[in-house]
Amino acid sequence: MTRPAAALDQLPVRAALPALAAALDAHGTAVLCAPPGTGKTTLVPLALAGLLDGRAPAKVVVAEPRRIAARAAARRMAWLLDEQVGRTVGFTVRGERKVSAHTRVEVVTTGVLLQRLQRDQELTGVDLVVLDECHERHLDADTVAAFLLDVRAALRPELRLVAASATTDAEGWARLLGGAPVVEAQGTAHPVEVVWAPPPRPVRPPHGMRVDPALLAHVAATVRRALDERTGDVLCFLPGVGEIARVAGQLGELTGADVLQVHGRAPAAVQDAVLSPGERRRVVLATSVAESSLTVPGVRVVVDSGLAREPRTDHARGLSALTTVRASQAAGRQRAGRAGREAPGAVYRCWDEAEDGRLPRFPAPEIKVADLTAFALQAACWGDPDASGLALLDAPPAGAMAAARRTLTAVGALEPSGRVSERGLRMAGLGLHPRLGRALLDGARELGARRAAELVALLSEEPPREYGDDLAAAWRRARRGGDAYAARWRTETRRLVAAAGQADRTDAADRTDATDRTDATDLPAEPASDDRSPALVTALAFPERVARAKGGGAYLMASGTAAELPDGSPLSGSAWLAVAVADRPVGSAHARVRLGAVLDESAARSAAAPLLGGGEEVAWADGDVVARRVERLGAIELRVRPLTDPDPGLVRAALLEGLATDGLALLKWPQKAEELRRRLAFLRRRLGEPWPEVTDAALLARADEWLEPELSKARRRADLARIDAGQALTRLLPWATGEAVRLDELAPERLTVPSGSSVRVDYSDPGQPVLAVKLQEMFGLAETPEIAGVPVLVHLLSPAGRPAAVTADLASFWQGGYQAVRAELRGRYPKHPWPEDPAGAEPTRFTNARLRRER
Repeated sequence: MTRPAAALDQLPVRAALPALAAALDAHGTAVLCAPPGTGKTTLVPLALAGLLDGRAPAKVVVAEPRRIAARAAARRMAWLLDEQVGRTVGFTVRGERKVSAHTRVEVVTTGVLLQRLQRDQELTGVDLVVLDECHERHLDADTVAAFLLDVRAALRPELRLVAASATTDAEGWARLLGGAPVVEAQGTAHPVEVVWAPPPRPVRPPHGMRVDPALLAHVAATVRRALDERTGDVLCFLPGVGEIARVAGQLGELTGADVLQVHGRAPAAVQDAVLSPGERRRVVLATSVAESSLTVPGVRVVVDSGLAREPRTDHARGLSALTTVRASQAAGRQRAGRAGREAPGAVYRCWDEAEDGRLPRFPAPEIKVADLTAFALQAACWGDPDASGLALLDAPPAGAMAAARRTLTAVGALEPSGRVSERGLRMAGLGLHPRLGRALLDGARELGARRAAELVALLSEEPPREYGDDLAAAWRRARRGGDAYAARWRTETRRLVAAAGQADRTDAADRTDATDRTDATDLPAEPASDDRSPALVTALAFPERVARAKGGGAYLMASGTAAELPDGSPLSGSAWLAVAVADRPVGSAHARVRLGAVLDESAARSAAAPLLGGGEEVAWADGDVVARRVERLGAIELRVRPLTDPDPGLVRAALLEGLATDGLALLKWPQKAEELRRRLAFLRRRLGEPWPEVTDAALLARADEWLEPELSKARRRADLARIDAGQALTRLLPWATGEAVRLDELAPERLTVPSGSSVRVDYSDPGQPVLAVKLQEMFGLAETPEIAGVPVLVHLLSPAGRPAAVTADLASFWQGGYQAVRAELRGRYPKHPWPEDPAGAEPTRFTNARLRRER
C-alpha cells in the first residue's frame, strides 16, 4: 500500500497549488477545476491550511454535499497526515462529530454549514471555505455559496472562498464569485474504453420511482459480462437503494467476488469497507454518491444503468418526492472516469450510442425542481424572505417560492408580513425540513419530546419497504429492530430529543457515542396498538395530507388529491388517515399511499386546524343552484346542512356561474330572440360601435345590464328558463345614441321582394345575410338587395321550395345562370312561368293558370 508521504507527492493537483494560492491572495476567491482523482478534495484543503509547506496556518472548512463523502474525505486527509480523524482533520455531519481543539481542516456537509452560518454569520475562527463538488448544484450548496458571498461583502471581506469541482460551469461560478480567477489542474486519468451495452429488447422508460425490472435484469447480466471480460473491481451505478437491492439479489453469490452496496443509508462499516482495498475481487453497487468525492480503490470497470434520482414537487397535489430520470451527459462522464482513476479501464453503458446525444447535458439544478420550503425558511432567517438579494446561479421559480411561503406561514414559521417568526428561527435550527420541525415542536408539547422525536425520525428517513405502509407498525419494528435503518433511527432520535431541548439523562449518556446501539431499555414502553401518536405527528407535518375515506377504498386528502391504499394494506377500512408518503403510479389518476397512520377526526381537526373553515356555500352544482352551510377541513367536507334562505348575492353569483358553465341555453330562446341576436351580431360585425357584442363571453360579462332585474329575482335553474332572452337583449340596444330605432332599417327582419311577398332574412352568417325566395318572385329585379351596405346572398328556390341557384349578383344570374336553371326545371314544373327574359318578366307567386285568372 502506498505510504502517505508518497501519496501526497503523486497527487496531480499539487502542480496547481501555487496558482490557486496566488489567486486567493489577489482576489480572495477562486474557482478550482480538477478532474477526479487529482486530489482536489484531499490535498488542496491540507495545503490551504498550511499543513504541507510554510504557508501561514489557517482554519479551513470543506463543505461536501453528502455525509458519506464528508466522512471519506476527512479519513483520507487524516491518513495522508498519518493521523487519526479528529485531530488535525475532523468532520461534522448530522448526528456525528469528530473534531478537537487541534483541528485545522473540518469537513462538513452543506446542511451543517448552513446551520452554522445561521448561528454565526461571521463564521468566527474560519479563514477559508472550500465548496466541493459544486457542479452537482444541490440546493444547500447553492444556498451556502450565496450566504458566504453575503458574509464576504458585508462582514468579513478577508474570508476566502474556493468553488471546486471536477466538471462545472467555471465561467458562471467565476462571475458569481465576483470575477474570481479560474485555476485548472491537469489530471492523469487513464484511458477508459466505452462499451455500448443496450438491453436486447426495448424497456419501459422510468416513471416516478419505477424502473422497468427488465432493465435491472439487464444491468445484472452486464455486471456478470464485465466480470468475465475484464479484470479489477466493478463499480455499478444504479438510481436508488431499492434498485441496488434488486440487482444484488439477482447477482446472488458470485464466485470469487464480493457484492457490496454503498449509498447514503449504508452502515458506516460498509462504507469504510468500500473505500478500502479488498482482499477479493469486488462488485460495488452504488447510487450517485460514488460519482464524485469518493475514490473506490481497485475499480477498473464501471457499469452504468444510465439512471439517476432527482427531486420533483407537484405543487397542485402537495406531493414531493424523488423521481427516476435519465442521467445527464456530465454524470455519465463522471461515472466513466471512475474506471480510469488508477489504471486503464472500461465503462459498460446500458443504453444505445445513438441515445447518448439526446441526454441532457447537465443535471437539473435542485433550485429549479425541488420543494423550496426549507430554502425559503433559510432565506427568511438570513433576512431575505424572497431571496431576491441572494447571489444565486439560478433564481428560484416564483411559483415554487410562493407555495413555500404559504406552507411556512401555515406552520407558523413566517409572520403574515413574510418575516421569520421566533418559532421559525427555532424550526430552522432543528436541522429538519420545516414541516418536520413543526411536527417535532408541537408533537413534543402533546406527546413528550422522546415520542415526538422517534416519530419525526421515522418521517425524516422513510423506512424500508419491508417495514410496511403502516407507520405505527413501522415505529414498533424500528424500536425492536437491529438492522442498519433502526440504528440510524435511534441516532437521529437522540439528536432530535436534544434539538427539542428536552433531553433526559439517558439521552445525555447516549450522546457520548452516537454510533452505539441503544438498548430497548432506553426506550419508553412499547406503544399500544391503538396509539394515535404516529397519526398525530404525521398530520402535524403534513396537514394537507389528512385524508378521509370516501368509499370503495378511496380517500380524499385535505389538499383535494384523491388517494388509494395498496391491496391488502392493514390501513384499509380506516375512516381517517394521516398520509406520510404518497406517490402517483403510472397511468393512475389517484395518488397511492405508501406510508400512513390511522387517524381520528378530532386529531385531524387539531393537527390541521389552519385548514378548518366553512360557512355558507352557494354554488352551481349538478346543473342547479345548491345552497348549504358547510364545515370543511381543506377539501374535506366535515358537516353539510341545506340553506333555506341563502344570501341573494351568492345566489346571483351561482346563477352566473351556471350560465358560464352550462351556457346561455339555460335561458328561454324563442325564435324571435335567436333572430334578434343574429341581427345584432351582423350589425356589430358590419358597423361596430355602438352595436353590442353578443358572443357568449360578451353577454356573460354584461349580464347585470341585460338580464336584470330578472336575474336578481331568480333562485334556481327553473327561474332562468323563464327569462325571455329576446326581451332581455333589447336592453343592450344603443338607446342612448338613438341608433336603436334604426334596428329595423339597418338589419330588417324581412325584405319585400318584387312579387310583393315579405321574406324573412337569415342572419346566421354574420358576414352576409341570406334571402331564400322562389325564383319567379324575383323576376324583373336587376339589382341585388343590400342590407347595411352588404349585398344579400339570394338563394333562388324552385316552385317546390328546393334550392335552384345561389347568387349575390342577380343581373349576372339573369344573363347567364338562369338559362341553365330554366332548361332543367321548366319540364319538371310546367305550370309555372319560365320566361326567356326574366329581367323583363312580371314577378309572381302563382302558376300560369292563376296568373291568367287574375288578369
